[in-house]
Amino acid sequence: MKRNIEVKARCRDLSRAEAICRRAGALHVWTRRQTDVHFAVPDGRLKLRIEQPGEATLVRYRRANVAEIRDSHYELLPVPDAEDTLRGLEARHGSCARVQKERALYMMENVRIHLDEVEGLGTFIELEAVMDGVESDTGALALLQRLLAELGVAPEDILSQSYGDMQPRQGAKPSDMASCPPAE
Repeated sequence: MKRNIEVKARCRDLSRAEAICRRAGALHVWTRRQTDVHFAVPDGRLKLRIEQPGEATLVRYRRANVAEIRDSHYELLPVPDAEDTLRGLEARHGSCARVQKERALYMMENVRIHLDEVEGLGTFIELEAVMDGVESDTGALALLQRLLAELGVAPEDILSQSYGDMQPRQGAKPSDMASCPPAE
């Protein structure tokens, strides 16, 4: 599995965060609409990400639900037929959340900076340091902490949950709710 060191936080002003990213030298890569369908699996987490325009990716990941910078281990699988894959996964596992968002992706060194506007939840910043074996944990942590400070993220804004965890539960089989804890 691949590995990130990541942190997610509420964002009070996406326009300000975008300006700070640009001033800091982050490169705007794209802005897209995304729908993430989270599935009730007994081990780890699984979601199907459907993007506009037309790409889809199955994302399997493991990470602790802690409100701090944390490790995340993940696998990405491109999906050629999102609708067929969605039907099959819902039949097998049941879906537990559907998240609609507009995401802007910026890159700074090995860090993906996501500026997200999530329907029904609000605005967020997610920082992911991609750890491909070249970067040191110490360097990645220092860059994440520096970006959090520059973006004005307060400790109380850091989140432990995924967007899927924050959505109301839907359609999951009760025996498979390990990956879809109740929303707080």
